[in-house]
Amino acid sequence: MELKETFKRVKAASKQLALISDEQRNEILNAVADAIIYKKVALLEANAKDLARMDKSNPLYDRLQLTEKRLDDIAADMRNVATLPSPLGHITKEKTLPNGLRLRRISVPFGVIGMVYEARPNVTFDVFSLCFKSGNACVLKGGKDADDSNRAGVALIHEVLRRYNIPEDIVALLPATHEATGEMLNAVGYIDLCIPRGGKRLIEFVRDTARVPVIETGAGVVHTYFDKDGDLQIGRAIVNNAKTRRVSVCNALDTLLVHQARQADLPVLVAPLADSDVRIYADPEAFKALDGHYPASLLFHAVQKTFGTEFMDYAMGLKTVASADEAIAHIAEYGSGHSECIITEDTNAAHRFQQMVDAACVYVNAPTSFTDGAQFGLGAEIGISTQKLGPRGPMALEEITTYKWLIDGRGQVRP
Repeated sequence: MELKETFKRVKAASKQLALISDEQRNEILNAVADAIIYKKVALLEANAKDLARMDKSNPLYDRLQLTEKRLDDIAADMRNVATLPSPLGHITKEKTLPNGLRLRRISVPFGVIGMVYEARPNVTFDVFSLCFKSGNACVLKGGKDADDSNRAGVALIHEVLRRYNIPEDIVALLPATHEATGEMLNAVGYIDLCIPRGGKRLIEFVRDTARVPVIETGAGVVHTYFDKDGDLQIGRAIVNNAKTRRVSVCNALDTLLVHQARQADLPVLVAPLADSDVRIYADPEAFKALDGHYPASLLFHAVQKTFGTEFMDYAMGLKTVASADEAIAHIAEYGSGHSECIITEDTNAAHRFQQMVDAACVYVNAPTSFTDGAQFGLGAEIGISTQKLGPRGPMALEEITTYKWLIDGRGQVRP
């Protein structure tokens, strides 16, 4: 019951956000960005405590780690959000009925957004910036792995809010316990929307447990298909970037599908991966093509669970297909609806792939690593939605608003 009081305070504080102008919101966001830079040492010290508790071989270590460069990027994203137009007050539909009633559909905040996330301290700042800009209060439930980092981040935000006489309760960080997650997911009447951001197990737990509305995000089983008409040099660069840029993120490549007519090009296509010690789990045909041309210590036979696995590591599945349609069928069976890519110079094949593949983001000749709110020009992101009801893909300001109808009359009554 203790957390119920927290939820009540956040709900009450969320009403105060309507009184803050967009200009003041932007000023506060820039002030928080300044504070991130000014307090880098404290933030990195808190993060170091979290890192000390995690094995460096854990795939989540990279997500957990903050650096000076990453803090600079977080601050830059927050400043970017401040420059974006307000998503509030937009009239998205307007009409006057024959009886004279004037109807307007206008964008408004959800109210209170609950965020459940794992070892990702950057999410604390990203969620705050997007929620604050869009007029939403937020309840944050981070994982225990990042608790010191998250608490340092929220303390910094609260300090800036106090300076501007804004209620601190518009941002609340819950205890890093399983029980707190359960209470959030059952906070009917206080949490208007919950967004989980993490691995498959977390997302499934939230979806199966929540009594409040949920938007699913995150889990990414990502494919790239190298077509019979793919450009080898373009493909080589895309595969390497998609797999090795950051292996722990949800847009990283998990399975490479290669047309059987291009098996002879496989050694060249995947050669850069060896520089990053990427383990390849290949089907028999692909294994034969790479045997003797890729480090033996990094080349393995694929097993049943290879395909459909989100590796979050320097590892990748490799499968041979006889056609683009077979690649599309494989993605339909094993994909998670996150991000998929085709490498081809055949415009008809590219069009068919984009039309047939069911995912939030479908690329032609570009790596899936671009699936990111900032890269899409949305500022930061609150998550990558993989569901179909509501937003899909990177969720930013517009995706965390809803709408209400405003109706003006002159005494009309319904017959």
